[in-house]
Amino acid sequence: QVQLVESGGGLVQAGGSLRLSCAASGRTFSSYVMGWFRQAPGKEREFVASVTWSDTAYADSVKGRFSISRDNAENTVFLQMNSLKPEDTALYYCAAREFPIGSSSLAYTQATLYNYWGQGTQVTVSS
Repeated sequence: QVQLVESGGGLVQAGGSLRLSCAASGRTFSSYVMGWFRQAPGKEREFVASVTWSDTAYADSVKGRFSISRDNAENTVFLQMNSLKPEDTALYYCAAREFPIGSSSLAYTQATLYNYWGQGTQVTVSS
């Protein structure tokens, strides 16, 4: 069983930055695929970014503004969010997949591919 705990959300003005963190349990964190998803009120959960042991992938809507990274020594994945827009407002979830099927982060954009989820952290961007 893998437990995920997100932190770092909050209220920020448009153009500002936030850094989300997700602390994971588990002895083989370095082999997990980690992802960030978000869900705005009345909308479906959507992919934001993913990271494997070899590369990263991003949704087009955040490419160039967000950056995903991981610290395997600390069992933590981060999402650095810059140039935030009001449309980035959502509940942000961290997700993990044990036993990946491949090394390309582009293969992990579907929420159904992830085994474990955090409770979410709220990000609100004011205009």
